[in-house]
Amino acid sequence: MKTKELPVVGISIGDYNGIGPEVVLKAFSDNRLFDQCVAVVYASPKIIHHYKHLLQLDKLQHQVLKSKDPKLLSNKGLNIVNCLDDEFEIQPGEDTPAAGKAAITLLDEAMADLKSGYIDMLVTAPLNKHNIKVEGISFTGHTEYITRYFDVKESMMFLVTDTLRVGLVTNHIPIKEVVEKLNAKLILQKLEIMHHCLERDFAIERPKIAVLGLNPHAGDNGLIGKEEKEIIIPAIHKAQEAKIMAFGPYPADGFFGSGAFKKFDAVLAMYHDQGLVAFKSMGFGNGVNYTAGLPVIRTSPDHGTAYDIAGKGLADENSLREAIFTGIDALRARRVFDESHANPLEAKEKRSERD
Repeated sequence: MKTKELPVVGISIGDYNGIGPEVVLKAFSDNRLFDQCVAVVYASPKIIHHYKHLLQLDKLQHQVLKSKDPKLLSNKGLNIVNCLDDEFEIQPGEDTPAAGKAAITLLDEAMADLKSGYIDMLVTAPLNKHNIKVEGISFTGHTEYITRYFDVKESMMFLVTDTLRVGLVTNHIPIKEVVEKLNAKLILQKLEIMHHCLERDFAIERPKIAVLGLNPHAGDNGLIGKEEKEIIIPAIHKAQEAKIMAFGPYPADGFFGSGAFKKFDAVLAMYHDQGLVAFKSMGFGNGVNYTAGLPVIRTSPDHGTAYDIAGKGLADENSLREAIFTGIDALRARRVFDESHANPLEAKEKRSERD
C-alpha cells in the first residue's frame, strides 16, 4: 500500500441468508466511505442485486470485475469478485447448506487474494459455523480457519472498541476443556501476541495489559482452584521478564464491575465468555473482532448472522463500518512501525518509492 493510494479492502459477504450482505451494502450507501478505501466484495451479482433491491439501495454503484487487474478497481462503487454460479436460492433468515458452501468459497477466494497482495486487508461478514463443511477439518470459526490458512501456530481473538480491548487465551472450545488447554506457555504466547499487536497495529507504546484469573475471586489465594498460582502467575512473571507490562490475575467480575479495565490498554481473558460477556455488554454494535498475530490484517463485526432479522432492513451496519476503519488504521500503524524498526537504508528506500 502506497501513501498516495487508497487501501484496498476485501470483504467476504459471509452467509448470504444472514445480515452480512445487508450491513455491507448499508455501510457503503454512505458514499464518503469510498473516500477512505477501495472496496472489493466477494459475492455474486445475484446476491448484490437481490439485497440492493430489497433495501432500496439502487443508487449504490457497483461493477462486476472481469479480471483481477488492479487497474480495473474503482473507488466510485463496489468492486464485485464473482465466485459463485447462480444455482442457489437466497432465503433470508434460513440456515441452508448452499449458503454455507458459498460462504466458505467466498472466504477462500478472499484469503488467496489477501495472500497474493491483490487486497490489503480482509473484513469478514458473519457466517454460520453449523452449515460450513470443510473436508478434513472441523470448522470452529473464522479466526481458527484463517490462522490455519496463513500457517500461523498461534493467533488471538481480540475484540476492540475505542475504550476496551479484550483478547482470549482460548476461543471456541467447551468450558470443560478450558482447564485442559490452559498452560503457562500458552498464556505467555498470547501475552506476547497482544503486546506486539498493541505496539505494531494500534500504535500504543509500552502497553499495559491486565490478566484475568480463571476461578472465582481469581482463586482466592488457592482456596478456589490452583490454576492462578500454578499457571497464570508464572506466565505473568515470565512476561514481565520479557519486558511486557502484564499485571494480575484479577477477578473478572470485580475488574469489569469497578471500571478497573479503564486503567489498562487491553485485557487478557482465559476463555470466551469470560471476556466477551463484559465486552459485548459495554460495546455491542460498535465492537470489532480483530485477529492478532497474523502476517495480514483481518477484522470482522462483533455480531453473527442474525437470522431473526435478516432481510428485514433492521440490521445495524455500524460494527461492519468500524471493522473497516479499524483495519485501515492498523494497516497505517503497521507500516509506520515496520519502517521505524527497519534497517535505516531500507526505510529510506521505501519512503523514496512512495514519494
